[in-house]
Amino acid sequence: MFDIFKEHKGFGRQIVLLAKNELIKTYKGSAVGPLWAVVKPLFTLFVYWFAFSIGLRGNKVVEVANIHGETIGYPIFIFILVGFVPWCFISDSIIFGARSIRDNRQFVTKVSFPVSTIMSFTVLSKLFVHFLLVGCMYIYVIFTTGGPSIYNIQFIMYCPLMFLFFLVLSWSTAPMSAFSLDFFNIINSIMSGLFWLSSVIYSSYDLEEGWLRVIMLFNPINYFTNGYRNAFLYKRWFWDYPQFPLETLIFVAEFALLFVLGLYNYKRLRKKIADVL
Repeated sequence: MFDIFKEHKGFGRQIVLLAKNELIKTYKGSAVGPLWAVVKPLFTLFVYWFAFSIGLRGNKVVEVANIHGETIGYPIFIFILVGFVPWCFISDSIIFGARSIRDNRQFVTKVSFPVSTIMSFTVLSKLFVHFLLVGCMYIYVIFTTGGPSIYNIQFIMYCPLMFLFFLVLSWSTAPMSAFSLDFFNIINSIMSGLFWLSSVIYSSYDLEEGWLRVIMLFNPINYFTNGYRNAFLYKRWFWDYPQFPLETLIFVAEFALLFVLGLYNYKRLRKKIADVL
């Protein structure tokens, strides 16, 4: 842990500049540049809206139970929108975080550069895009739900937590993907399934089977998608629902385990990465 902190010391400005450069590199050659980071999610949202609201002729309202047991309906588009915005960051952080060392091998093989900062500027570049998407989402939410709310400040808690969680995840996945392309292909393959197993387009708190609701608490992605809905849609504090004690305990345990595994894998593999690449 101290080695990683030491590697980051004095590299703050370089990490921010490299994060910006990562965005430019990703969308190099396109006319609108980084705006594609917004266009692509908006098109995907349109497809989901069309499929669930028109194509499947389902209900255009998602019903969610509040803390008093009352059922409240939310328009399906805004419900999906608020859950899809954190998913975009989560998905990009997992995929690009895992391939970050392989994509930036020049920093490992040709120059003396702290390897752990590669994951940092990669995930940070996705955070810049996330801020832009959150801004667009928030403007829409303000005009459709009656203005800003005090509950919106929970974003200040959920967003940094989400950034740290998936940054720590990349400490394990990036070195392992550098060693094995098969490992990255496995990660890439499970992302579609992970989307449907997470509460991006439905509420995991309102599943009919009680045992399934408990299992879904072990998916950390649900912690963030439901958290964003608490902050921007449900207008309730993160502790104002029955699952809060158990879900928080599970999340903290998963974060601690991921942190230890990340440190272990990074320390075990970092000195061998240059030879492998």
